[in-house]
Amino acid sequence: MNSHLMEIISREIIKSLPPKQKEIYEFVVQLEDELAQNASTSEEFMALLVKHSPHRQAAEHFNLSFGQLIMTMHEIEDIINRKLENKLRNVTWVELTDSLRTRKKDRGNKVKYFYFSLNERQS
Repeated sequence: MNSHLMEIISREIIKSLPPKQKEIYEFVVQLEDELAQNASTSEEFMALLVKHSPHRQAAEHFNLSFGQLIMTMHEIEDIINRKLENKLRNVTWVELTDSLRTRKKDRGNKVKYFYFSLNERQS
């Protein structure tokens, strides 16, 4: 599956979360992203995660215990994963490369053109 498509769908799912879940999830992800930008290697990133503990910061910020925050994040991630899997099961891809290449100069181009449709089904 195309990683860009997965990113687009994930963002839409996150937008649709209940406000409190969305706020908590985005807070943690933003802290993790900031640490990732400051790290040169995966080992350095892991060390920064341990040192700065975004989950502990989020727990304090939202006045939750660390355990409550972890449980909430697991619930949110389960929702996101379930909805993402459902949406990806319903993706229809149609290759349009040949029909879009009408000009001679495009015929040698190695770009492929696709259309995708998300057939929405509730789960």
